[in-house]
Amino acid sequence: QAQLVESGGGSVQAGGSLRLSCAASGNTYSSSNCMGWFRQAPGKEREGVAATYRNGGWTNYADSVKGRFTISRDKAKNMVYLQMNSLEPEDTAMYSCAAGTRCGWGLLLHEDQYSYWGQGTQVTVSS
Repeated sequence: QAQLVESGGGSVQAGGSLRLSCAASGNTYSSSNCMGWFRQAPGKEREGVAATYRNGGWTNYADSVKGRFTISRDKAKNMVYLQMNSLEPEDTAMYSCAAGTRCGWGLLLHEDQYSYWGQGTQVTVSS
């Protein structure tokens, strides 16, 4: 059964950093061709933040986080990370990890490409 578990969220002041982690079950990790991070703020639609194909050779970031966030994978540990630097109050949201088995080219940040989702971890950035 597919399973994704996020951790690392919390409260931080603007300008601070957090590192989110996503632990994927073995089957989920090995069968996915893409993994990504999405976020949803209260009253807003969920948006793709960062995503990568399995080989890690291609990543995609939302314009709002480019230069501040970095997605990475540890294949040996079945982990995906999101390093978030220079956090802003606008980054406050529930962050979820997702995995897809058939992500299309150029569609990494489209949530309809993803079949498996974690429960999410809250990130709160205060000014």
